[in-house]
Amino acid sequence: MRIFLSKIIPMFGKKFVTIDEVMINTDVLTTKFHCDLAKCKGACCTIEGPNGAPLLEEELPKMEKNLKIALSYLPKEHLDVIAKKGWHRRNMGSYYTSVYRDRACVFVYYEGDIAKCAYEKAYFEGKSDFRKPVSCHLFPIRISNFGGEIVRYERSDVCRPALEKGNEEGTQLLDFCKEAIIRYYGEKWFTKLKEIKVK
Repeated sequence: MRIFLSKIIPMFGKKFVTIDEVMINTDVLTTKFHCDLAKCKGACCTIEGPNGAPLLEEELPKMEKNLKIALSYLPKEHLDVIAKKGWHRRNMGSYYTSVYRDRACVFVYYEGDIAKCAYEKAYFEGKSDFRKPVSCHLFPIRISNFGGEIVRYERSDVCRPALEKGNEEGTQLLDFCKEAIIRYYGEKWFTKLKEIKVK
């Protein structure tokens, strides 16, 4: 595979670099970002729309395996949705978690007024070997496919507090999402990404 660590490619009004045939929007490299749950209240888990978190097909059996423990943390209204509609849906060939009232992912539970993930709670309590969907782990980084993978930063109003905190603390989006990027692409790929310098 060819590696272009310094070549900047203009496309759709954006700039991209390429590593191992994966295109990365340079916003991923230049944005400062750090989640601020105290202000956003976990809003990325409750974004309005008919689809919940995007799922990889290979994640479905892992989630099914750990489903019972995840269900034990959920509010009754979310359990009712899962009982009636199932915990995931397929739309135009892609998989997503089901949602409650076209808003909250069905795997959301609340600590006070903050939306959190039941799978992640189970994982950190040592009761599950599946942390959460990689799309959630990476957010606000998204991976799209247009004849090849494109890694991009998805701007969202719900993440304004994260941009403010990131700028205050000087935290790069790339470093904030380091663990998730390594989970998906591996440590060597992440190291290559870190070596890219964008003027």
